Amino acid sequence: MSKRNSQAAKNAARERLRAERERQAKREKAKRQIIVAGSIVAVLAIAGGIGYAVVQGNKPSAWEAALDEKVVAPANTTGKDGTTVVLGKDSAKKTLKLYEDPRCPICASFEQTVGPTLDKDLDAGKYKLQFVGGTFLDGDTDEDGKLEIGSNGEGSKNAMSALGAALNVSPEAFLEFKTALYSAEFHPAESEDKLKDDDYLIKIGNSVDALKNNKKFQDAVKNGTFDAWALAMSQTFNTNKDGINGTPSLVMDGEKLTGSDGQNAPMTAEEFKAAIDKALKS
Repeated sequence: MSKRNSQAAKNAARERLRAERERQAKREKAKRQIIVAGSIVAVLAIAGGIGYAVVQGNKPSAWEAALDEKVVAPANTTGKDGTTVVLGKDSAKKTLKLYEDPRCPICASFEQTVGPTLDKDLDAGKYKLQFVGGTFLDGDTDEDGKLEIGSNGEGSKNAMSALGAALNVSPEAFLEFKTALYSAEFHPAESEDKLKDDDYLIKIGNSVDALKNNKKFQDAVKNGTFDAWALAMSQTFNTNKDGINGTPSLVMDGEKLTGSDGQNAPMTAEEFKAAIDKALKS
């Protein structure tokens, strides 16, 4: 091979090497651009996800939102926001206040043992009954005159709303639903927040003749029609003037009715009858 041909071959080889290096450099540049672009997308996605999570975390819960809703009061109520619930015959001269929380296990025991006697007294017109419902077992408290939603569950509030739905049907439906709610068959353990489930409350309602397959009642439960009312009722409990902070509690003419221990509500039919008879005579 001549020197000229040898030099030409070397030049061609160098040109091929240079071209290959340029192509490799372009590929590396393109690769880096793809990686950078992907990283930017990933960062934006993470930032977006964090932003969404923050927004969602700052959104009020359904019950917190209900605090700002206009109260829809059930039928058969009076007073501010319909939180005065008085049942019984108008001819009865005295009124027994009954303070209860739907999740309260002692309230369930009271209703199962004393409830039938109380219902008979109402039918007989011995006194009227004023129901005052609390939701403190959900952790709800009074904060400077406004209800503060707690973090211990939703069952008390949801059941209170369902009680409003039953009351909207009739006073009789309310009393029967309340009896079923606290029954041994349906009342859950305090630690089991089963009453937050609308379907479970509807199941309880189906055990009551007036509420069985009652679309008006069921729609009100599912739609939370009386959620704001339930919260207003809870605040009525929190701000009561009788000094009541536990359930069940009974008050007549401003005086607390107690059992044989002189402190707690009467938990037997005999103790209840004795306490009522004394209060009616005073």
